[in-house]
Amino acid sequence: MIVRAVIFDLDGTLLDTLEDIGRAANRVLATHGFPEHPLDAYRYFVGDGAAVLFQRALPGGVGHGETLERCLSEFREDYGRAWKVATKPYHGIPDLLNGLTGRGIRLSVLSNKPHAITESCVRGLLPDWTFDMVLGHKAGAPKKPDPSGALAIAGHMGLSPDQFLYLGDTGTDMETARAAGMRPIGALWGFRTPEELQAHGAEHLIRRPQDLIDLL
Repeated sequence: MIVRAVIFDLDGTLLDTLEDIGRAANRVLATHGFPEHPLDAYRYFVGDGAAVLFQRALPGGVGHGETLERCLSEFREDYGRAWKVATKPYHGIPDLLNGLTGRGIRLSVLSNKPHAITESCVRGLLPDWTFDMVLGHKAGAPKKPDPSGALAIAGHMGLSPDQFLYLGDTGTDMETARAAGMRPIGALWGFRTPEELQAHGAEHLIRRPQDLIDLL
């Protein structure tokens, strides 16, 4: 199989965003008198969009309706101001991106994060590399694991899905890749466990970014 491109998830794959997400969410929870969570707990809350994050973070019975909408609005405002306080690329990501581009492998990003902030993250923290397409969630569009975004990227790049590796750190990413006909690769430096990635169809698990080069 010839690999011509890689689609990357963003949070937990290219960028370590956990602290900034968790602190912003905790500030919103505290404002409303709800219990805060240890930052590490957010690794199991993220990955399926902000609405699902707050459904998981809010106490049982209140994660819906007006309360959910208010928290989401405040979170988006807070996180929009403070998304790059602690966020940074994972160790080894610059070398991986250099290695891929040096081999002529094209790059794209697909995230369930809102589209505008996905673009800001990539532009602000990964400015030295060219990504053919950076796609976050847009209102009215299906989120991962629906394969629509991944297939849109493939169409934009003029490549068939079977020419892509898809690197992500959650079961949602593995399901997205499989549904799109791409090869799902699990990133073990991210937010979830090897067991989750394997259960959702990871073809390979890699412990450090450089290991992706070895799969080519």
